[in-house]
Amino acid sequence: MPDQGAPQQDHPNPGAAPGFGARLMRRKPVELLVAEGGHGEGGTLRRSLGLWQLTMISIGATLGTGIFVVLGEAVPKAGPAVILSFVLAGFTALFSALSYAELAGTIPVAGSSYSYAYATLGELIAWVCGWCLILEYGVSVAAVAVGWGQYLNELLDGTIGVTLPEALSAPPGDGGVFNLPALIVVLLAMTFLLGGARESARANTIMVCVKIAALVMFCAIGVQGFKSGNYAHFMPLGVAGVSAAGATLFFSYIGFDAASTAGEEAKNPQRDLPRAIMLSLVIVTLLYVMVAAVAVGARPWRRFDDSEAALAQITRDVTGETVWGTLLAFCAVIAIASVVLTVLYGQTRILFAMARDGLVPKIFARVHPKTGAPRANTLIVSLFCGVLASVIPLGQLADATSIGTLFAFALVNVAVVVLRRTRPEMPRTFRVPLSPVLPALGFALCVWLMGSLSSVTWVVFGCWMAAGLVFYFLYGHRRSRLAPSES
Repeated sequence: MPDQGAPQQDHPNPGAAPGFGARLMRRKPVELLVAEGGHGEGGTLRRSLGLWQLTMISIGATLGTGIFVVLGEAVPKAGPAVILSFVLAGFTALFSALSYAELAGTIPVAGSSYSYAYATLGELIAWVCGWCLILEYGVSVAAVAVGWGQYLNELLDGTIGVTLPEALSAPPGDGGVFNLPALIVVLLAMTFLLGGARESARANTIMVCVKIAALVMFCAIGVQGFKSGNYAHFMPLGVAGVSAAGATLFFSYIGFDAASTAGEEAKNPQRDLPRAIMLSLVIVTLLYVMVAAVAVGARPWRRFDDSEAALAQITRDVTGETVWGTLLAFCAVIAIASVVLTVLYGQTRILFAMARDGLVPKIFARVHPKTGAPRANTLIVSLFCGVLASVIPLGQLADATSIGTLFAFALVNVAVVVLRRTRPEMPRTFRVPLSPVLPALGFALCVWLMGSLSSVTWVVFGCWMAAGLVFYFLYGHRRSRLAPSES
């Protein structure tokens, strides 16, 4: 449904079809992106989210992942200096968040950085960015769901004295056969999302309040077991360890951009999206650093040994009682479920935008007329992520998610500079200060953290990108909504 009034691409020879290279670089006009906002196949998304709900979506998608799940993966890489790793990852996220905030206020649509790239860098780059977002959101849902199962076992052990057998609570490669809890939490999140954005936002707000209360409780208990000697060898693995842990912990920050995926369901997106992105990032970073400092002070770093339920174990060790650890495990079960809910929401909205542009099948843009939600999209994505969480170990999922996220964030930092130069007259409700210096720093930090990831992660990323390019040239390039207007 192209907008006849929207500006179209100019070509050197209007009478001739554009060449192959020009087709790869075709850009979607910003006005057309905004005009199509909310429109899907058979219905429209409902604008029902205010600043509070948008901020809770970003916090819900972010807070909990790094602290409740990935902390045990990161501490063995950096030692007590994992605090610096959180700060490093937070600064990297901050520079990218500034760029996200400007673009979200200028182009308030559902596709997040995919749509921003489509308007500034061209279709091929937008596809690559969207493909990275599928890796970022889809795989992170699976990664967080894996950690949910670990805390569920802690809760069951503390309440009824039993745990799920390892065969049903861990994926192959981690001693199990099938991670049933991971599949269950994804299906629960799917149930909320099928009811619509407003209902999902209400459930998420409650869960976010629970997780913040849980982290404050942990700090109050954990500080009682604080031992300064645990910081005696602050950086045992050097700067390389700090950057390696920072690259893994960047996985903890990927949710701050979730608000940008709600651009077509926000009441006042130009005003509220930038505020929600920045506010959520500040709150999350402060909580992460505070909890990490207490955790490392209460437990020698060598004893973390990849524990996926470290906070509950520390609480139990400090108090000598199981009740507090059990309570924290209960809060973690709620908290991590909210991450699954909001990140799964973001994934469905990105695919919604890509399907509307013709780059993926139209079924992902189909909107249910009663709920105003993309039901078929939600079902397909949820089942895929649930199965993925059931069979792949956490560490591999976290690193694969980090590299896809960092690549997408790097492109956002480029996109904000390009749009400033190509469309300087556009109204912007938020502007990145010191541009292009801060976007350049954001880009550089993303590239640096990508270089800190393992060669195995790079191989997985290369295979993922190769598969995405094959799909684009066989399907998306030919079916793009921009293609007919140029032929």
